[in-house]
Amino acid sequence: MEVLTPRDVPLGGLRAMTVRRTLPQRQRTLIGAWCFVDHYGPDDVDASGGMVVPPHPHTGLQTVSWLFTGEIEHRDSAGHHALVRPGEVNLMTAGRGISHSEYSTPGTTQLHGAQLWLALPDGERQVDPTFEHHAPEPVSGPGWEARVFLGSLLGSTSPVRTFSPLLGAELVLAAGTTLSVPVDPAFELGLLVDTGTVRVDGEPLARAELGFQAPGASTLELAAQEEDARLLLLGGPPFGEKIVMWWNFIGRDHDEIVAYRRQWEGRLDAGDDSRFELPADDPLEALHAPVLPGVRLVQRGP
Repeated sequence: MEVLTPRDVPLGGLRAMTVRRTLPQRQRTLIGAWCFVDHYGPDDVDASGGMVVPPHPHTGLQTVSWLFTGEIEHRDSAGHHALVRPGEVNLMTAGRGISHSEYSTPGTTQLHGAQLWLALPDGERQVDPTFEHHAPEPVSGPGWEARVFLGSLLGSTSPVRTFSPLLGAELVLAAGTTLSVPVDPAFELGLLVDTGTVRVDGEPLARAELGFQAPGASTLELAAQEEDARLLLLGGPPFGEKIVMWWNFIGRDHDEIVAYRRQWEGRLDAGDDSRFELPADDPLEALHAPVLPGVRLVQRGP
């Protein structure tokens, strides 16, 4: 197992909420189509300011919001306005272009969850933007419980649409529990530990670490140690495409990213709506894109 350790990244303004980012990293860009893993909390909202992310754009990806504690309000330029709560998933397909905002709600005192991105395959990345919300029914056994929000696992299947074969599930193991999980041997797998410590096929994985397993195995043995453990299990077949990911855009080359940035800034400065709209009735002004680096962006991936 390859272990990816997190780095702290501020999210937002002056009183920024800090997230732990484990993907992408220099040595690994993708796990299946999963290309971005932020893990945050548990945070005291009075101290951190909570989640305050004004309207910003996305292209070429799907965003997956999953909460353990708290509540987040979502608005997007395709007209969707929804809340996400613990045990529920919000999946937004950016496709050719969308903008959205996310704010923790006034009643949220503690915020704890994960923000994940999926790269769209080349043939699907210009689809119209869409949004889905789903609350998976838990499945359970002796000492364990699972909520499958994407794909299929342990007899549960999510109805949420994806554009490549994928797996996304929350697993909770009581202290001392060992669970043998059937998995697709064609999948790359990522295991993000939220609480506790687990052994994955005998190898230790600590809180906030992301373990990577190459394809090949048909089962995964998970063993919680001295305390209860919770983790996210992510997976999919090797993506097979190189991508360029910069700020909130995913494209295939430097010039494409430059064009996305120009169109977003044109939307904010001149009302150009050729690619991007803005969410209706959002309380904050949209974010401007940062300045591009002085070198050409390079493709990363397999």
